[in-house]
Amino acid sequence: MTRPDVTVTVIVFNDAARLPRAVASLRAQTHANIEIVISDDHSTDETPTVARELAAQDHRIRYIRLPENSGGCSAPRNRAIEIARAPYLMFLDSDDELPPRAVESLLAAHRERDVDFTMGAVRRVRVDNGRRSTWMPHLVAERRTLEGIEADPRLLFEHLSTSKMYARAFLDRHQLRFPEGIHYEDQLFSAQAYCLADAFTIIPDPVYVWYIEPFADASSASISNQRHKISNVSDRVHVQRLIDEFLVSSGHAGLREDKDYKFLKHDFRMYAGDLPYRDEEWLTSFAEIMNPYLDTLSPEAYGRLPRAERVVLELLRDGRPAEARLAARGLGHAVAPRRVTADGSGVPYWGDTVPSTDRARRELDVSELELDTRPFPTALFRHEITELTPGAGATLTLAIRTYDPGLRLPVGPQRASLLLSPGRRRMTTPFRLDPVRPGVFEGTVRLDLASAPVPLHGFQGVRHPVVRLDQQGLSNSGLLLAPLDFPARTVRIDYHSGAAPHELTVEPEGRNPGRLQLRWRPVGVTARITRPAVRRLARPRVRNAARLVASVLK
Repeated sequence: MTRPDVTVTVIVFNDAARLPRAVASLRAQTHANIEIVISDDHSTDETPTVARELAAQDHRIRYIRLPENSGGCSAPRNRAIEIARAPYLMFLDSDDELPPRAVESLLAAHRERDVDFTMGAVRRVRVDNGRRSTWMPHLVAERRTLEGIEADPRLLFEHLSTSKMYARAFLDRHQLRFPEGIHYEDQLFSAQAYCLADAFTIIPDPVYVWYIEPFADASSASISNQRHKISNVSDRVHVQRLIDEFLVSSGHAGLREDKDYKFLKHDFRMYAGDLPYRDEEWLTSFAEIMNPYLDTLSPEAYGRLPRAERVVLELLRDGRPAEARLAARGLGHAVAPRRVTADGSGVPYWGDTVPSTDRARRELDVSELELDTRPFPTALFRHEITELTPGAGATLTLAIRTYDPGLRLPVGPQRASLLLSPGRRRMTTPFRLDPVRPGVFEGTVRLDLASAPVPLHGFQGVRHPVVRLDQQGLSNSGLLLAPLDFPARTVRIDYHSGAAPHELTVEPEGRNPGRLQLRWRPVGVTARITRPAVRRLARPRVRNAARLVASVLK
């Protein structure tokens, strides 16, 4: 049998339904001289049957099955490395795919220059809405060869083992294998590979398709989507400590600040966005695990973070988890704190009191937010729903409280509107905010959602209303935070305008900052016939053809 150029290992566990798709993407590779190893982590579903059927269809496919479940990705990958026959190795998860030219492109980069591994772009596909994006696009934007990770420490953010093709000789020379018995093994393996490699090549071509299921059932969610488990926090911190030890032992201690920044900006940030949805017991356990590790990180790494993230970190480290949860609702969305407190020199700090320690004063200083000086259209406010009352039909009454910690709004009633656009036209509902005390305003707005201007052919999607403030010809728009636990309500709307009937669900967002969320879904003939036809007409080729026909008929 001809020696294969590349061995691609597909690891699988209880994924009989998606395994054929992953293998099909390998059989369709433009570089055909490959070996495909299906490495089964002792599945208990139909995976063994499906895998054997696939192997019978193509002589390039080999199937191995671990004698017992390892509970992770490392063991099935390592077993496949042991039997791989090719000089170059790649790894694929059973729920993902390789683009057709992935093997060809990465192998060509190896043959162009003798390097330890090559890597390319990862295309992320949201399973729920089909949205596509590139993972860490700024790191793979151009073709380049680096002689060591120190040339670009930002690459520590690209810690996927599946986006790379490794020279077998490189892995064997350093006895580099995936660490077994732990989760987040990719992070440790990739950090070691980056540090041990004399040279590696980056190409901008897509080499991996990563399917993301953000709303997957907890029992089947990927490890990174199981952040609700305290054991998940422990696993992630444990791997970080192993990486820190490796950096020292391998002579790469100088990378510590960059690695710490990556942990704060990526790993911790993932948990921070979930904090508003965690109970007190979870928060206490989270702080007990996380805080000792946070205390070991470089102060310079904290200094590279946006102020909002530094505030959440400090509140957690300072034993104020409830306030950390409150601060986390504004991450990434330009939401003001409810209140700031100034010291004797006028420096504003997050919260109701002036911090008592040097570290807390450094981290909770919100001067850079320019709460009292930035232009009004970009000024920071905080809009919260304090009471939500469903009415008849599709009406909804909201009690809204607006916090103005920078005291940007003049004394007296304020003109405000709630903006909502389920189609191309916007629905504007005016209301008034009255002063309660300095920096706090309250008002009530009644929404008639049956009046929202949906297109005649229907609208399927999610919208989050925003609050607009108007002042002296200028406007400021900000998101509207909702209670996190109000019961969802679904109503049917039959529009008098002739628009298609819809089901409308009013619910808390359930993730991220927790906005008021409205979900429209067409029903009846519109859902079955009209919308599919409109989507076909909306395709670029059909639109262009329609324009051509129209121009000829003129």
